[in-house]
Amino acid sequence: MTNVTTKSDSFEPATDTAAHLFDNWFDPIEIGVRERVREFIEALIRGELDAVLARPRYGRAKNDDACPAGIVGHRHGSRTRSLTGSFGKTEITVPRARLQTSEGGTTEWHSKALRTYQRRTLTADALIAGAYLGGTNTRRVRRALAALFRGAVSKDIVSRVWRKIKSDWDFWSARSLAAEPIVRFILDGTVVRVRLDRKATSISLLVVIGVREDGQKVLLAVKNMGGESAEAWRSVLDDLIERGLRRPAFLIVDGAPGLERAIAAVWDGVSVQRCTVHKHRNLLAHAPERLHEEIGADYTDMIYAATPEDIATRRKAFVRKWRLKHRPVADSLEEAGDRLFTFTQLPPSQWRSARTTNAIERLHEEFKRRIKTQTVLPSAETAAMLFWALLASGQINMRKVDGWQTLATKPIDQPIDLAA
Repeated sequence: MTNVTTKSDSFEPATDTAAHLFDNWFDPIEIGVRERVREFIEALIRGELDAVLARPRYGRAKNDDACPAGIVGHRHGSRTRSLTGSFGKTEITVPRARLQTSEGGTTEWHSKALRTYQRRTLTADALIAGAYLGGTNTRRVRRALAALFRGAVSKDIVSRVWRKIKSDWDFWSARSLAAEPIVRFILDGTVVRVRLDRKATSISLLVVIGVREDGQKVLLAVKNMGGESAEAWRSVLDDLIERGLRRPAFLIVDGAPGLERAIAAVWDGVSVQRCTVHKHRNLLAHAPERLHEEIGADYTDMIYAATPEDIATRRKAFVRKWRLKHRPVADSLEEAGDRLFTFTQLPPSQWRSARTTNAIERLHEEFKRRIKTQTVLPSAETAAMLFWALLASGQINMRKVDGWQTLATKPIDQPIDLAA
């Protein structure tokens, strides 16, 4: 018979390791701060009321020019409010007062620091929303933030915060675009995976990014339309036009046939640039892998040449070479036509930003990095909303485009002479 014995690997005495790991995690600084939060908030609100009434509690009103004109009122007790913030949940006493109106009546005074019916600070709501946007569900958010909020945040509160985000999303989706000085569009579709009917499903989101006169990129629309057909893209563009968006001067597209037809129906005659990155991928798809490096080198030399003349010369050389070596590659390049080189009509300082739809692809990569779509996206609408929310919450930032002085001086309602 074999005896099996176990022995602790720790060199510490058994009496030292018997205690639970977190039993002695007492932080006097954290405890001290939290205990003083209540009196700090109460002092802040009392100071606000003192300033409105121009006198402290039990004090007499001053009769000088420093007093706010026409403000007369009196205190009348206080009420208890519960407030949850990054400091946890605390009970505070809020003073009450009534102010006289110009009509001879009175009205209740409301603090500007503490909104009416406010139960959580904006920082607390941002933490809850950020945890949800990070790729988890309501119950996991509650457990993750339990220590910070001391159990004051339930899954119902998480749901209410998310519904507030949903209302902001609905407002953003219907906002007027008449005042947006957009001169350039970047349009592309991107695929995300969501859980529908308990199965992981791929859906397409149609994304439109605008570039303002000062070069700042801004998200204009992100919608799930069931695919990238001409009808789907037409619906997205019609919605932007109905909300006041003006005719752009320049479009950057991925070359999808449905998008091309929708643009022709809505903005016929607008200069269109085919994405050079998408075309590079198309060329590689038409050739065996052993030719990819050579194709990529020739294509890069052509697209990133310094002048329009150099680009035109290398374009002819590319077609001549690959028509003999591997004709499908040359045919694929010629399929794009002059739209692949529309960027050469712009000032060279803007070529880099006008060649690709990479802004949308980078946005999608950031989206995938932050969101675990298998667990938190129950619908296509949620996917589009999360795409927007990551930008609205500042978790993803869009950079300005360099070399934008040329377009910044042109009126938005007049076509830009791209040949100038």
